[in-house]
Amino acid sequence: MVVQLDDKLWFPDPHFGDKDGCIAVGGDLSVDRLILAYSYGIFPWYAFRHQDIYWYCPLQRFVIFPDEIHISHSMRTLMNKGKYRVAIGEAFGSVINACGQLRIHEDYAWLGPEMTEAYKEMYRQGFATSVAVFEKLDRPLPLRDGQYITERFVGGLYGVTLGNSFFGESMCSLVPSASKLALIHLAQVMQENGGKLIDCQFETPHLKTMGGRYIPYDEYIKIIRG
Repeated sequence: MVVQLDDKLWFPDPHFGDKDGCIAVGGDLSVDRLILAYSYGIFPWYAFRHQDIYWYCPLQRFVIFPDEIHISHSMRTLMNKGKYRVAIGEAFGSVINACGQLRIHEDYAWLGPEMTEAYKEMYRQGFATSVAVFEKLDRPLPLRDGQYITERFVGGLYGVTLGNSFFGESMCSLVPSASKLALIHLAQVMQENGGKLIDCQFETPHLKTMGGRYIPYDEYIKIIRG
């Protein structure tokens, strides 16, 4: 059953959502509501041109455990070339804007202005972050003020960070494999710092090849609350 939200900060029990995991409609994208949502594994997803805010919480969760990240031979070769720099917390605006622009002209695009600004505010308050990928230039490009550009932004991912978990929202690649580099870097940093889980929200072939698998919601909630 899909419940209509009001101005109060609450969500229904995810166990009683519809078969696709939709549990509620309405509400807002305030920081307080988003934090409450993610603490239960709930996330907003809707066509911003046509719909109110819809909230989802699938009972089979597609996740990647950081120590199970799969790094293919080709990705190891790419990483060893030293052609790219990957950084957590940098260029959040560039990452989310690039993710949104990839599908902004599609009729049912979900990452519209309201969603974009909501997650930028989450980032400003320390509840969201990005993993940005930069390509090192063969030669520095001069700027008018006498400084030089030594790299360019080529992709990454962003999401919400609560406790020991990262809740992925979107990823983008302006060159081949940039988002894979970002995901691998995220998993490695989480391994080093006690991170437990990367929530992928939905299965994709791309994420499945990198170690994604399903776990039940009740197991999932124990991990993100642990």
